[in-house]
Amino acid sequence: MRVTHTFEPVFDEKSKILILGTFPSVKSRESAFYYGHPQNRFWKVLAGLTGEKVPGDIEEKKTLLLKHGIAVWDVIRSCEIEGSSDSSIREVAANDIAGLLRGSGIRRVYGNGDKACQLYNRFCRKSTGMEIVRLPSTSPANAAFSLDRLTAYWGEALRLEPV
Repeated sequence: MRVTHTFEPVFDEKSKILILGTFPSVKSRESAFYYGHPQNRFWKVLAGLTGEKVPGDIEEKKTLLLKHGIAVWDVIRSCEIEGSSDSSIREVAANDIAGLLRGSGIRRVYGNGDKACQLYNRFCRKSTGMEIVRLPSTSPANAAFSLDRLTAYWGEALRLEPV
């Protein structure tokens, strides 16, 4: 089934890093925001790294991101996908990541998992001129990484500056 991404990237003039996912899960599409599956550890990892409480609603999530110079988006604008399975993604149309980077102060790009990095390298790398750094996925499917291990790995890679 062909599905189109329906929510905008989160960023502002203070954003310094961009974290890219592949495409919103069914739960994220239902909630109309990034990392909406209750078992996804994205918000817990960022809360742990920033010393903030885990955000509950969309406004709290946006506030956490922007306060700490973090932008989020997904590589894919539309695709054919079965449920939330990244392995089923076909017929990709990519978002304009290069346009976002040109219009911002973002200096580093990270991929939340292997598939986000693969898709970025295939569809966006040439136009952006920026490398992507792979982070282990916060998806519940990534059972190899505990929350503590994810947080430590992400913390070392992101090197977030105190606010």
